Amino acid sequence: MSIWPLQFRSSGSDSFLFTDDAGGFFAADRAFLKRYASDRLHESDHSFLAAQGHPADDSDVSAFTGFASRWARRINPARSMSYVILVPTLRCNLMCDYCQVSRAAETAKGFDWDGVQLQQVLDFLGGLETSSIKVEFQGGEPLLRLDHLEAVRAFCRTRFSSAEFVVCTNLQRVSEEAWLFLNAVDTHVSTSFDGTSDLHLRQRTKDDTLHNAFHGNLERALNVLGTQRVSALPTIDPMAPPEPLEVIESFATMGLNSIYLRRINFQGFARKKFGFDQSRQAWQIYYRRFVEKLIAFNLTAKTPMEEFYLSHILRRILRGGHDGHVDLRNPNWLGTDYLVIDFDGTFYPTDEARMVSRVGRVDLSIGSLSKGLDPVRVEALNQGVSNFDDPDCTHCAYKPYCGLDPVDDLSRHGRIDLPRHLTDHCQSHLALFDLAFELLFSDDPNVHRSLAVWLDIPRYSPRLAPRLP
Repeated sequence: MSIWPLQFRSSGSDSFLFTDDAGGFFAADRAFLKRYASDRLHESDHSFLAAQGHPADDSDVSAFTGFASRWARRINPARSMSYVILVPTLRCNLMCDYCQVSRAAETAKGFDWDGVQLQQVLDFLGGLETSSIKVEFQGGEPLLRLDHLEAVRAFCRTRFSSAEFVVCTNLQRVSEEAWLFLNAVDTHVSTSFDGTSDLHLRQRTKDDTLHNAFHGNLERALNVLGTQRVSALPTIDPMAPPEPLEVIESFATMGLNSIYLRRINFQGFARKKFGFDQSRQAWQIYYRRFVEKLIAFNLTAKTPMEEFYLSHILRRILRGGHDGHVDLRNPNWLGTDYLVIDFDGTFYPTDEARMVSRVGRVDLSIGSLSKGLDPVRVEALNQGVSNFDDPDCTHCAYKPYCGLDPVDDLSRHGRIDLPRHLTDHCQSHLALFDLAFELLFSDDPNVHRSLAVWLDIPRYSPRLAPRLP
């Protein structure tokens, strides 16, 4: 009996993870690997593989249909445009150390949409084929142009049957008019809180008056809008990170149960200030320590907490269809279902692409409000967005769950054809997937408690991570 090809990765001295292209996985020892490699599987091996959905008998239509269905659920199809990031102004009222967008000063001129560009934005949105839209307002500080935000939201509410809005704001200065805008049930707030109050003061506000104003506004947002409509993301310098438990307890005190840890991004002003050559290894060490502290915290916490990205990875492993996060979807189509419109009307395929272009690294623009989308540039970018035929991904055990990030490759390495295992995106995610599978195969009931929370299931069972007997 034949079986579908399996990829494998060592997970210990005598333990290997095996996966198939549809995302099925199991653990086995070196002896099984030798039997598989030499095509000498035992009858008991075949029985186990059949139970896990791995055999590939051409006459078994139901087995093939099941495998094809699992495979299809992991594929990100090209969809129509339904997610737009708008940058009505590049001006900002803070000067953060790690600013990744190279913001302009609050008093600078020429960094806002004018009336003509605003109308062009509305015309562009009006021409979309989708019936539902998600609009994310970025900056700079978008609340500096509340008038533009109000105009866009009012238009979308009448144009689309379903509309959702996210305002990415530093919550530094919020007028009563802005609070009224944010209080709408279809509007969410995404802000930054750098883990601890001291670190936030040092990296962002840098002034006690500004610092107190931010905390007052964050507290008001959480109390008035609720924790379900407010997210606070910490940006961590891996070379000088805060203690994990301090970060966890800070978020718990605010009533938040999800933390999206972010390493300082290799973009904008941060590109020149921080030492990225050494940050990946330091980040991986810190991230693992953070997860360990989070698991320990969840043992006694009244409300357990997740690290968002690890939860996302775990769900991708166990279920198909979790393609909303653009870092991992495959193929990672660019300029198709989401788009960034910058302060000057330029189109970019991702927010990171506008940052790369802003610092003059490489021009990744794909059109403008006045000229429309440039199909030639969009097609060129989409030549390297799938790991299906990437020679470095072909035999990777994590291929079913992972995706490519050509924009990050261009930013860091100036090319998209660097051997995959040498890229930051690949090395970072190898470590993340290693950690995720280590947790899934753990026999520790303390780990199981956190896994249940992160996977949004009542109780985690080790049966979800099968092992060859």
